[in-house]
Amino acid sequence: MIFAIASDLLPSRVALEAEILVLRQQINVLRRANPRRLRFVSIDRLILGGVCRLLPKMYGALAIVRPETVIRWHRAGFRSYWRWKSKRRCGRPAVTVEIRQLIRQVSGANQLWGAPRIHGELLKLGIDVGQTRAAKYMVRRRVPPSQGWRTFLRNHADGIAAMDLFVVPTISFRLLYGLPIIGHGRRQLLWVGVTAHPTAEWIANQLTEACGWEQIPRYLIRDRDGAYGEIFIRRVRPIGIRDRPTSPRSPWQNEYAERLIGSIRRECLDHIVVFGERHLRHVLLSDMDYYNGTRTHLSLNKDAPISRAVEAAGRILCRAILGGLHHQYVRA
Repeated sequence: MIFAIASDLLPSRVALEAEILVLRQQINVLRRANPRRLRFVSIDRLILGGVCRLLPKMYGALAIVRPETVIRWHRAGFRSYWRWKSKRRCGRPAVTVEIRQLIRQVSGANQLWGAPRIHGELLKLGIDVGQTRAAKYMVRRRVPPSQGWRTFLRNHADGIAAMDLFVVPTISFRLLYGLPIIGHGRRQLLWVGVTAHPTAEWIANQLTEACGWEQIPRYLIRDRDGAYGEIFIRRVRPIGIRDRPTSPRSPWQNEYAERLIGSIRRECLDHIVVFGERHLRHVLLSDMDYYNGTRTHLSLNKDAPISRAVEAAGRILCRAILGGLHHQYVRA
């Protein structure tokens, strides 16, 4: 007992040196500290936390910081050390940023696809990524997958056609009537008819010529013009076409046909004087070929209704269309 009392009264030289080091470091902090708030850098935390961890008695020598703060520093250093210690040095390769973005893009565009389907598509693209990694980077959804209105309308666009009549004056001030028929799927101009006397029977024959018997549309959108009579309705219904007239004075309900007629006028008829029915038919058929196979459309991502292949090699050639009113550029 006497020896223990003496050892407590006479601390070892190591303990004294440690206490001196702790006190000296606190003095250094006070010398460079802001009077409002003390700042501790990494070396301060390392010295105070390390010495107090090795010699717990040194907690009593702390004057400018609480022991709980030193313990928190030590735990933070412990986490940083083991984070560095357990840093991955081998294993599966990391997924690149481009592949992550591709997985999110595919997952967002195809809401009905799961991880196996997306993983299969990645394998077909030559991307060797595990299914669990693909599921990790998929877009998270809070609601069950469902198609949007855009997808719903596009699913039904292939079975819809629209038609409308427009008037064209000739050089002798006669009035001719044009009848364009357009498909909603690819905005393709199916047929253009020309006549001086539009009757219901003639319109029905033009519809048959445009659609044939193999690609008949499911629905037909038209206005309530008097030219569509009972003969037209009796001809349309037996072949499986559902006639859908628009509301009175509502041209916006047949917007595709109205927009097509506006394009025909602005890009063709406003720059040509029509001589007669034969001339108008030739001009409209030439414009139909240009419209379907050459002219690009914003709604089709700058593609033509009859898709054009991208030509990257060869010399660029220019071919005049409609007497030089438009031009087609191809590579040869």
